[in-house]
Amino acid sequence: MKTIFEALKWASSYLTEAGREENAAELLLLYDTGMDRSKLLASLQEPIGEDELYRFKRHVEMHKEGVPVQYIIGKEFFYGREFMVNDDVLIPRPETEEVVYHLLEKYRHVFSEDSRLEVVDVGTGSGAIAVTLALENKNFSVSAVDISKEALQVASANAETLGADVRFYQGDLLEPFIKAGKKADIVVSNPPYISEEEMADLSEIVRFHEPLHALTDGGDGLKFYKRFMEDLSLVMKDKVFVVFEIGWKQGAAVKELILKAFKGAEVEVLKDINGKDRTICAVIHKDI
Repeated sequence: MKTIFEALKWASSYLTEAGREENAAELLLLYDTGMDRSKLLASLQEPIGEDELYRFKRHVEMHKEGVPVQYIIGKEFFYGREFMVNDDVLIPRPETEEVVYHLLEKYRHVFSEDSRLEVVDVGTGSGAIAVTLALENKNFSVSAVDISKEALQVASANAETLGADVRFYQGDLLEPFIKAGKKADIVVSNPPYISEEEMADLSEIVRFHEPLHALTDGGDGLKFYKRFMEDLSLVMKDKVFVVFEIGWKQGAAVKELILKAFKGAEVEVLKDINGKDRTICAVIHKDI
């Protein structure tokens, strides 16, 4: 194994045989050589350095054993921006990008576009949602909460690196805002919604390496939505626009929870690019 091409070919075959994504090899090689993709492709027939090859082999082995590529290279892209990630936070996913897209499109039907709006991201993790919203809409005043101190360190670092003005709070769901008497116009959350039953169907890469408390509530996957229904009225202004990411089997159940707690709420279940329920948008009025 002397050239970059030979190293890439070996790793691609090795990872494919192990049931991993073939393109993981290229991502790891880019990371270990410090090249961008165009430089890598132009250098395929050049020799690979011993130190680079050693690091590359070690990282390929780590991924074969199940460590997500994103945790090895320490980053993932979300909404066109690079976010730092580690094993204290979930890896941002394309489905969550769709949740952000729907929020940015649909809030205009609830509030005037020039309104200064208080936005709360609950369970922020890497800060992907909060940071993206703050950067995409300068009229959003964004706050974010997470129960994990380690996750908040990652989120704060991402906000600083990307130049996003986000205020971070440590606490359980909406509790910090309730205690502070803070009111919100928009509440968004991607809570732990995978049921205990569905956890067994997840890949081992997710199940054994991403933070368990951010994946599942250890029960039916609805625990956190139920808690939101109890506390939303304590943080909302005259009306609140609520956007949840949900599991693909949870659309009807979460919609029912909202309508039971807030009669007359306008609730919409939206499908993701794969045609599965993924986002719930709800307009809730204070007097309902």
